Amino acid sequence: MPSGATDLAPNTLIGLRHLEKSYAHGTSRSYVLRRINADVKDGEFISIMGPSGAGKSTLLHIIGMHDSAWTGEYYFLDQPVHKMPAKERARLHKAHIGFVFQSYHLLDHLTVYENLDIPLSYRDIRKSERESMVCDILDKFAIVGKKDLYPNQLSGGQQQLVAVARAVISNPKVILADEPTGNLHTSQGKEIMELFRKLNEGGTTIIQVTHSEANAAYGSRVIQLRDGWIVDP
Repeated sequence: MPSGATDLAPNTLIGLRHLEKSYAHGTSRSYVLRRINADVKDGEFISIMGPSGAGKSTLLHIIGMHDSAWTGEYYFLDQPVHKMPAKERARLHKAHIGFVFQSYHLLDHLTVYENLDIPLSYRDIRKSERESMVCDILDKFAIVGKKDLYPNQLSGGQQQLVAVARAVISNPKVILADEPTGNLHTSQGKEIMELFRKLNEGGTTIIQVTHSEANAAYGSRVIQLRDGWIVDP
């Protein structure tokens, strides 16, 4: 285990130690996250909750390795992310993390099939194998009939279904979801959450940012943020 990570419990997928993010304002600093210490075990389903501006999405994007402007220690699969160059972080992200956004983030000029193929194209996978993986996920998510449609031809629920399929197609260790049902009707949102439950039961670790108590109830525990600090729920 890397030096400095000796306090991580067995089966810890993610370990955060004294993590902080701030912005300079003249001679002072404005903190978005303060002294974050948290562990996520492999296979957990965690909800990050708190009022607007608490730092929830910021924390999620740091865990997802989209943001590198922070201080402290971050261990992923026992590897010290805080010591990695950008290229190595990107490799780790692409190999193990799937992201689901509130606004879907599908590429409008690509079909459903092509959107699903994109994350596979970043990896060293033969074209024939990629085709098989896309067909499998289309079948698993019951969207085979949508494969040649473009995102603007789909409902919001269908777009989010494709976004979740894209996040899981390369079998990531963890799915990070930022308000994944925020733009959906109640029934569509429930469908997405039930899908997350099944993925989690299959062994995928899930960390979601949510304002919804109903969505949080799908998870095993809650990390509560307020003004950048972790507080007791």
